[in-house]
Amino acid sequence: MNPVKHVAIIMDGNGRWGVKHKKSRNLGHRAGLNTIEKIINKTIREKIKYLTLYTFSTENWKRPKKEINFLFNLLENFLKKKTSKLINNGIKLKIIGDKKLFSKKLKKILNESEKKTESNKRLQINLALNYGSKSEIINAVKLLNRNKKSISEKNIDKYLYTKNIPTPDLLIRTGNTNRLSNFLLWQLAYTEIFFEKKLWPDFTRSDYKKILNKYKHLKRNFGSI
Repeated sequence: MNPVKHVAIIMDGNGRWGVKHKKSRNLGHRAGLNTIEKIINKTIREKIKYLTLYTFSTENWKRPKKEINFLFNLLENFLKKKTSKLINNGIKLKIIGDKKLFSKKLKKILNESEKKTESNKRLQINLALNYGSKSEIINAVKLLNRNKKSISEKNIDKYLYTKNIPTPDLLIRTGNTNRLSNFLLWQLAYTEIFFEKKLWPDFTRSDYKKILNKYKHLKRNFGSI
């Protein structure tokens, strides 16, 4: 049986869920936040150590400004209300991505949440914010050159946002879309990928458990026979 240390999720379908239910895309994002909490709780119960959530990509800046502002306000309010709960549940929060484009207010909240939870060890949640895998790899190579390090797989690993984080065992993408969307392209080389038809707000703990069970019983060869 394959152990599960790290799950990565592309939480796709919030906006479509909002439209489908004759509500706004923003209400779909709010519903998606409820699903995040459920999946975090299930991840803890499954004793999984790392959960990486694709929260806001570098490409998401192309969305309407109103929607972007709503997403960031939703994140700010969540962290203000829930950071103490993260601490009590032994959850460490880490941001992977480029924070430079965020407002001073959001950067402060993100930095404070990371600082307050940094000693927790039960579960590490990696929030991919303003994250794009191609730019992450380019940035790593630039840092290698700046520090006069040779370009190798081992050295590139050291300069990625995911430094010291094990590669994902499995990736789940909801929303009936079968692509990676510039997410963890380097890290997913040997990750098992599961595409889920349900939109993210409809994704349940039971759906999550079924995928985990499928993964645990897969035969993984890593290039061998």
